[in-house]
Amino acid sequence: MFSNEELAYLEGQRLARIATVDSSGQPSVDAVGFVFDGDRFLVGGRDLPATRKHRNVVAGNTKVSLIVDDLRSVDPWRPRGIRVFGTAHAVTRDGMFGHGDYLEIVPAVTWSWGIVANHDDFRGGGFTPRRTVWGAAR
Repeated sequence: MFSNEELAYLEGQRLARIATVDSSGQPSVDAVGFVFDGDRFLVGGRDLPATRKHRNVVAGNTKVSLIVDDLRSVDPWRPRGIRVFGTAHAVTRDGMFGHGDYLEIVPAVTWSWGIVANHDDFRGGGFTPRRTVWGAAR
């Protein structure tokens, strides 16, 4: 459900930030490597099961937020990015870091700014983001 422009943007990026929540309700944000396979985001890293983000998801706190963003230019100020609200699950599979442990994130709602035509004007301190609600069958 990403546009061609959004897919091209995601393919050109390798670093994202993921927000998870622990059992006490404390949010935490971590930088992660990722790929998007057309359906899901795959997040990996070194010794993933030892990380807070993995422990949070395995403990049942599966709602996550992921953001992929960068600056196209600073003069004029031109940020762009994609934010994802979704559900994460710990899996073992082949991925960008070889065979091992990953978090698969199924998108529920996504927003993008500065990528798709008509959602590219930074005015009044912000963009009008392109919002997409993903199918319930996902």
